[in-house]
Amino acid sequence: MIVSCDWQEVSVLECILGSLHIGVEVEAEPERAWDRLAKSKVDAVIVDCDADGTHGFMRRLQTTPNKSAPVVIASGSSGRSALEAMGAAFVVEKPISVERAVHTLSAARNMILNGRLRYHRQTLSLPVAITLESKRCIKGRITNLSQGGARVQIKQQIPGDQSVKLKFALPQKRAQLIAMGKVTWCDEQGDAGIQFADISYKTRKELQLWLEQQYFGSPVA
Repeated sequence: MIVSCDWQEVSVLECILGSLHIGVEVEAEPERAWDRLAKSKVDAVIVDCDADGTHGFMRRLQTTPNKSAPVVIASGSSGRSALEAMGAAFVVEKPISVERAVHTLSAARNMILNGRLRYHRQTLSLPVAITLESKRCIKGRITNLSQGGARVQIKQQIPGDQSVKLKFALPQKRAQLIAMGKVTWCDEQGDAGIQFADISYKTRKELQLWLEQQYFGSPVA
C-alpha cells in the first residue's frame, strides 16, 4: 500500500513495483489508509512522510498490536536519519532516484517473500524415500511441502520424535534432494509431519526458489 498524494511519486513507485510483480493499492489520506489496513492483509506500507497526517500514521503503525506491516518504507525530504527515527525499515528519499528506489524496493520485496514463504505450504503429490533411524527405507508420498518441513503419506505409522532422512526430486527436476528431519507427529491413517533439521545451503536455496515459483500464481500485494 502506498500512502501518498504526490501523484508523480506514486507513478514512479507503481512502475517499479509493477516490474517486481508487486500489487499496489494507493490511498491519499492516512485515515482511509488506516481503515483499509485494518480490514485487509497488507505486506508492506510505503508512506510519504511529507504529507499531512502521516507522522501520526507512522506512530500508529509502530504502537498498535497486530496492525504493523512487516515492511515500512518511508519517502520524504526530511533526510534519512529523521525517517529512520520514525520507524522506517527502508528509506527512499526525495527527489526519488529510480536506481536507488529499485534497489530499496527489491530488498523489501525479498523480505516480503521470505515472510510469506516461511508459512506457505505447497500441496502436491511427490514420491519420497524415507530412511528411518533403524536404516530401514520406506516409500511414501509428500502431500505438502514448505521451507520448514513436509507432510508425508505412508502405509504405516512412523514412531514419533525420531530422526529421518528424506530423498526426493521436485516436479520437473532431475536432481534428488536430501533433507534430514524429525518426525513431529503421525496418525493411524499413515500421515506424518516431518520438520526439516539439517539441509545443505544448495538444497535449501533450490527448495526456496521452487516454492517461490509456485507461489507466484498471485502477485505480492
